[in-house]
Amino acid sequence: MVERIVLVGMMGAGKSTVGRALADRLNWSYLDNDEVVAKLTGLPTRELLAQRGVAGLRAAESRAVDEVLAAPPPLVAGAAAGIVEDEAACARLRAGAYVVYLRARLETLVERVTGTDRPWLGDDPAGALRRLYAGREPRYQQLAHLVVDVDDRSADDVATAIINAAGIGVGR
Repeated sequence: MVERIVLVGMMGAGKSTVGRALADRLNWSYLDNDEVVAKLTGLPTRELLAQRGVAGLRAAESRAVDEVLAAPPPLVAGAAAGIVEDEAACARLRAGAYVVYLRARLETLVERVTGTDRPWLGDDPAGALRRLYAGREPRYQQLAHLVVDVDDRSADDVATAIINAAGIGVGR
């Protein structure tokens, strides 16, 4: 029985939005990666990256996975987009949760993140996303128990697709 759902995907795929909608529909707890990382480190993600670099951020994201897996179920959580670069964290996630890859077309991601304050994008959001997507997309596919396309869909529609695919009964 599915009691722990972790959403993975690129920045802009809707992990936080879909995660909150899904948790609300299921009446489960929701844990957001950025909030868990901030709780563990005392720093927002952007400051953590500035102070401790990529290695410090990745270490905190790995610890966030452990927090999610240790939290009492049922729950929904959003994982860091870059977690797929940590094979050990991916193995723990896959073994301890039902992992859902929220897949979006590159054009959708660019549209959603352009104009936002995301540290990985620099002056060329489309180029940065293209490079990240090329390296990460196959890893998301490998990690996920379920892949859900999110383009042109509402968060509630995506939540419904996850609930149906996972075979979770909902009381409403």
